[in-house]
Amino acid sequence: MLRGASLRVTRPRVAVLGAVTENAHADTETILGAVRERLPDVSHQAVYDSLAALSAAGIVRRIQPSGSVARYETRVGDNHHHVVCRSCGSIADVDCAVGHAPCLTASDDNGFVVDEAEVIYWGTCPQCQAAQRKN
Repeated sequence: MLRGASLRVTRPRVAVLGAVTENAHADTETILGAVRERLPDVSHQAVYDSLAALSAAGIVRRIQPSGSVARYETRVGDNHHHVVCRSCGSIADVDCAVGHAPCLTASDDNGFVVDEAEVIYWGTCPQCQAAQRKN
């Protein structure tokens, strides 16, 4: 994947890509922890630089729901959306509504060529709903 995106294959990039793959919607600190299990001496900066390079190359996607830190995932190129729990902050993928990416048809695109829409649904996850019912 790295070579296909014209990126040099480095140990930090491989470790970061593996960490993002194994931890969908993980924040930078979680990714750093997972990378350090593989490469104990990796610097924060190497992880940040790798995330930036992988994001710029389109290998990983960076999302940042309102009020949240940046999160990363390897599901790219399909214009999917996310649902975020207001209680615990968990995030799940949501496929585009119906049909062929209807969210890409803006009511007024103001002359822009729209190639991506970012939709975030907010609610309460099943675990938090269950905990609320117990209280």
